[in-house]
Amino acid sequence: MSRVIEIRSYALRPGARPEFDRLVRDRSLPMLARWKVDVVGYGLSLHDDRSCYLIRAYESLEQRQASQDAFYGSSEWKDGPRDALLAMIETYTTVVLEIDDGAVEALRSMTRTGGSSR
Repeated sequence: MSRVIEIRSYALRPGARPEFDRLVRDRSLPMLARWKVDVVGYGLSLHDDRSCYLIRAYESLEQRQASQDAFYGSSEWKDGPRDALLAMIETYTTVVLEIDDGAVEALRSMTRTGGSSR
């Protein structure tokens, strides 16, 4: 069976990574879990001190869109860490791929903060 994964790479403003990481771990990841988003992994990039990544898995492109519309449209996100996190992001890139379940689980086991909330 295949799944759709989204890999988001964040380029953060200089000096913002420690606070961004804290807010993601303390606020965003628990929030994503409450919204039943399958976070395959989150972490700090090894190549510099301004990059982070977030990997999420979905059953389909349609489920990804519905999930993100609900989450990003929620008052919990809008009234929560949204503004603080967005202020720390210089740019971000999103890549969406279809891969099999085994590859999703391999990614989950390789990332520091893997964990399923599905």
